[in-house]
Amino acid sequence: MTATDLERFLTQVSDVHSVRRERILNLRATNETMTSRERAEKAIRHEEPDRIPIDIWVTPEIRRRMMDYWGFDEWEDCLQFLGVDFRYWRGSSYVGRRLRTLEDGSVEDLWGVHRRVVQYGEGEWYGGSYEQVTCSPLATARTVEDIRRYPHWPSADWWAYDGVPEQIKALRERAGDVFIWNGGDRLDRTAQLKPMMYLRGVEQAYTDLAMNPEIVEAIVGHIDEYFSEYNRRTFEASKGLIEGFFCGDDMGLQEGAMMSIEMYRRYFKDHFANTIALAHDYGLPVMYHTCGSVYQLIPEWIDVNLDILQSLQPQARDMDICGLKREFGHDLAFQGGGDIQQVLPRGSPTDVRNMVRRLAGCGAPGGGYIFGTAHNIQPDTPIENVVALFEAYHEFGRY
Repeated sequence: MTATDLERFLTQVSDVHSVRRERILNLRATNETMTSRERAEKAIRHEEPDRIPIDIWVTPEIRRRMMDYWGFDEWEDCLQFLGVDFRYWRGSSYVGRRLRTLEDGSVEDLWGVHRRVVQYGEGEWYGGSYEQVTCSPLATARTVEDIRRYPHWPSADWWAYDGVPEQIKALRERAGDVFIWNGGDRLDRTAQLKPMMYLRGVEQAYTDLAMNPEIVEAIVGHIDEYFSEYNRRTFEASKGLIEGFFCGDDMGLQEGAMMSIEMYRRYFKDHFANTIALAHDYGLPVMYHTCGSVYQLIPEWIDVNLDILQSLQPQARDMDICGLKREFGHDLAFQGGGDIQQVLPRGSPTDVRNMVRRLAGCGAPGGGYIFGTAHNIQPDTPIENVVALFEAYHEFGRY
């Protein structure tokens, strides 16, 4: 960060919490000698940049509190102030079939799944909302022919690719020389298991994995066919203007993976390998999100040339950054590890600082690590801990 940048931010932001603002800005002015894109690319290549790159995942409620705390009207201004090195471009505009709103208030998504917004903690400081699946349209399908005849399989034709370069250029113009992920939103983010669970329902999906292999293969095959063509067209349309590809699923529980290695290999590994190979054909490193304990599946992902494993839920079994970096750090880069289950919501700012110091100590050597939390920072997290998190990123992230 240059002296001009420092002056601009100091004059742009209100006087509220000025000491805390100046602390972050002064640390950045001391630590930074590279652009965000240079820093991120170097870390992903397992090289040491000027400081550990910073990513951010937060709920809308935490986003608003952060903007209020630091005095910003625009989220992008807050990201630039905090030195966040990544942006997520959601992809081309949806122009497919009309998505219905049903009588119960739920909305049909592009997969034909019904979702309804549910509020929790209404009126309380920790309140927020989430989207609940209310109808899994393939729950009653019994045969492969039922799967084939399903009328709502999405199509790659449902997206407008012509405007992609302009969208990315507009993001770049606003955000600067950052590292841009093509990430999609929760409906068009490449996955294999999650769409199947939405379509079949969780219980039926797991019954299928154990007892109905032909149903699983039919559904996952349709999912892979859609995402492969959608991603190919997106990569073509982006014309080299994005730096990486972000996809995600949820393959882990608190104590272990959601399935055996044998089951993963049978149903999902080849499809995931195809996803990674396609991105690599366009020169894009791949970052993969999964919650939970997935230690036993990591060698499977290394085997198909995954670049970055994201989330690192530290309260889940065997997912501590120190052990993962020691065992797999030569083959994988990592993003995440910040604890949103205990430290951030229930700890003190000192606990947060100690957590970040440990993440940096284990993750930084040799590159291959990106600061981030194990998922979105949730509304039950005190803003003082969010402030401490970003101060610590800049204090302990310097090489």
